[in-house]
Amino acid sequence: MRFGVLGPVQVWADGEPVRIAETKVRALLADLLTHEGKLVTTDRLIEDLWGGQLPANPKNTLQTRVWQLRKAIGADRVISHPSGYQLRVDPDEVDMFRFEALVAQARQEPPAARARLLAEALQLWRGPAFEDADFARPVIERLDDLRLAALEDQAEARLELGEDVSLSDLVSRHPLRERLRGLHMRALHRAGRQTEALESYHQLRRLLAEELGVDPSPELSSVYQSILAQKTNLPAPVSPLIGRAQAIAETREALREGRLVTLTGPGGVGKTRLAIEVAGSLSFSDGVWLADLTSATHVLDVVAQVLNVRGRLVDALRTRRLLLVLDNCEHLIAEAADLAQELLHAAPHLHILATSQEPLAVDGEQVLPVEPLDEASAVELFRKRARLSTVDPDVRAICRRLDGIPLALELAATRVRALGVRELAARLDDRFAVLTGERRGAPARQQTLRAMIDWSWGLLTPEEQVVLRRLSVTADGCTLDAAVDLTGGSVDVLARLVDRSLVVMPRYRLLESVAAYSQERLAEAGELEWMRQRHRTYYTELAEEASKHLRGHSQQEWLQKLDVESANFRRALNPRLAHALSWYWFLRGRFGEAQRAFERDDSPTARAWYAGFTLLIRDSAQPEIPDGDIDPRARWFLTYAQRGFNGGMEFDEPQDSWDRAIALYTKATSAFARGDFQTAQDLGEQSRALFRELGDGWGQVKAAQVLAWLAEARGDYAESVRLHENALRVAEELGLWTEASYELSGLGRIALLRGDYRTADELHTRAARLASEQSHQRGVQFAEVGLGLSARRQGNLDEASKHFRTWLDWCRRWGGDAGTALILAELGFIAEQRGTADAALALHEEGLGVARATEDPRAVALALEGLAGAHALAGRTAQAAELLAEADQLRQSVGAPLPPGERGDVDRIRERINQA
Repeated sequence: MRFGVLGPVQVWADGEPVRIAETKVRALLADLLTHEGKLVTTDRLIEDLWGGQLPANPKNTLQTRVWQLRKAIGADRVISHPSGYQLRVDPDEVDMFRFEALVAQARQEPPAARARLLAEALQLWRGPAFEDADFARPVIERLDDLRLAALEDQAEARLELGEDVSLSDLVSRHPLRERLRGLHMRALHRAGRQTEALESYHQLRRLLAEELGVDPSPELSSVYQSILAQKTNLPAPVSPLIGRAQAIAETREALREGRLVTLTGPGGVGKTRLAIEVAGSLSFSDGVWLADLTSATHVLDVVAQVLNVRGRLVDALRTRRLLLVLDNCEHLIAEAADLAQELLHAAPHLHILATSQEPLAVDGEQVLPVEPLDEASAVELFRKRARLSTVDPDVRAICRRLDGIPLALELAATRVRALGVRELAARLDDRFAVLTGERRGAPARQQTLRAMIDWSWGLLTPEEQVVLRRLSVTADGCTLDAAVDLTGGSVDVLARLVDRSLVVMPRYRLLESVAAYSQERLAEAGELEWMRQRHRTYYTELAEEASKHLRGHSQQEWLQKLDVESANFRRALNPRLAHALSWYWFLRGRFGEAQRAFERDDSPTARAWYAGFTLLIRDSAQPEIPDGDIDPRARWFLTYAQRGFNGGMEFDEPQDSWDRAIALYTKATSAFARGDFQTAQDLGEQSRALFRELGDGWGQVKAAQVLAWLAEARGDYAESVRLHENALRVAEELGLWTEASYELSGLGRIALLRGDYRTADELHTRAARLASEQSHQRGVQFAEVGLGLSARRQGNLDEASKHFRTWLDWCRRWGGDAGTALILAELGFIAEQRGTADAALALHEEGLGVARATEDPRAVALALEGLAGAHALAGRTAQAAELLAEADQLRQSVGAPLPPGERGDVDRIRERINQA
């Protein structure tokens, strides 16, 4: 329940308003709320509610109103005492207390969080506090004051974030409030309206003199003097700064904590624009000054000219309070660093905000990297600059490919009118020819994308240029070891490129535009093909080394190492690399990627891998099954893909412990399919033990699957759940998502057999979604059939039929006899439950033929039970009884009688036989 007093008194229960029609009952509630859960005497309540117009019997009338209030909000909420009443309420339930708590919390936070919390607090107000409750006047006045203070706090936070704030209306309603007036003056000044800011001060001074006979406070006078004396050469922004609220707040905070802050980042990322925005929001008694070093040859000369100093600069600044913005320091980095350090040591009230592609590296420096815009901000900037009314996928693609670099986005936006968004996106492969739009007034290095990177390239040493251009062969970055090995550069050189904002950490990655530029330089140096071959060799050897570890204790470590190199593997792809990655692709469920990699390789082993992955995807024609000299593990994988849950080919002569473990697993699944449960149990446990000894998590999951199926078949659902849950945990830890899908379906089957259909449906739905994300059709089929089984057991025959019909042709096409037999049996039961005996008979007869081909006694028994149901429905009860007996005998022969959770169909058929 929630109580509202910041507006008309209101109560909500479960989000819905509680009706309290009687005015005096609402007043009683308001009175109790003003006392914050404390006891309120009867006399005080009577006085507050009726004042001088008392009813005939005040205490009885008050008791009646208390009874009405209890009826509305609950009897336990209003507590009676001999001397009065008390409201039992939690502070979080009352908007008044929530408002006060949010304001108090906000005042402890930095600007961005403060602004957010204050906005949340102010949104609680729905109108004047305690509307129509005059007795609450002291509380109302306190809340109104706090609300006004919160509005001031919010305005101050937003100004600190560099946002525009409009306070004119609030000032007109509270013309004598000095703090508010000061904020109004700062907001006007920040917006470039200095005359209006000064006039606002003069207006307040007249009002104070006329109405109170006093002068403005020293604090407000200080704001006035700083605006009056403000000296600056900062250019006025011509458009709002997008996506930098947090960066503005962090930079302002850094300047409060220290006196030297350097904004670093790649060319075009918006360091200068951010610095001007921050500097323009700050006040220093001796001004805020911008020294643009773009075309300078000596830093000292530029700073002296900007500050109009003719003598020694150090002496001139010794007592001055100012902010100096040193912009574009990278090409004079040593001189800029020396000057900054000298000035800061000599002038204790000086603050410096520098922008550079690398840090100044002096004592006391706070380095704040300026990151590219996030996607949402990049899209907003591009949309506004290109004057687009809508945003489509091409816009997002442009913003991603330009790495969220504002200058690149601005250049691209100028080309939209001529090319359109789609054509512009298509032409970004030749970005340096496209992004050449004229930007009048911009420095030469910001006229084109190429000029922007030319500037950074020209600042590099020859050794740095070599390393940067060679790094361009990588895709989405690389490790430090790879960067050193591929480029032949030292760690120190790489560190300098990181400092210069040309290489992005934590991986040694180039922004796409920098990579494209550097690859052009690589081609000009005649190294392109040579470096591409080095890249192919490095990543092929990495994958071959990894393949030795993907079946043992370091499986997870190497899976993670390979995960981050996916882009490099795609760029370096060759037949040898594809063979090395084949097992990795299988473990990660990247069947489509693997299929494409082997598609053009005609070697027998490659054709086996290709056919196997095609069978796992199962979305095209049956692949040709190769002959010839095939690697044994590739041949095992192919038969595994062909036979699915029934395992794969057994190794004739296992070469190592892993081959023996997988051979045991294969024999266990075959024994399970034949109904030889004891053999399957023994072999499954041996396989699991050997996989555990090897440290192969995938193998342990597969062996556990067989043991979980066996437990399910025996009716030991608790053990099956335990095995499935442990296997699911391992699969999720390793990122084996196809196996995780199977485990979810396995748990779904147990929930189904226990009658927990809601859980079963949730698990099967999760499993289907996970398998679909891996393009693993068999996993999707297994999960969808589980949904069909659940639907039929809940009586949703149409829904069940839809699930089964969807997958019947798929199972027939891909030779899934076990799946086909199950679906035919389920469709037959649906026909029987609908009362169509002939259709049921036809489906079960077909299903019996398929079930016999599986050599699984349980599958045959299910088909016989279905035939029994069809014959019983047709009145042939004696034949039906014989079929049920035969089915029961088959199940008993493999030690898997029907447990209670699976007896629904047989019990229904027996009941029909007994009633005949």
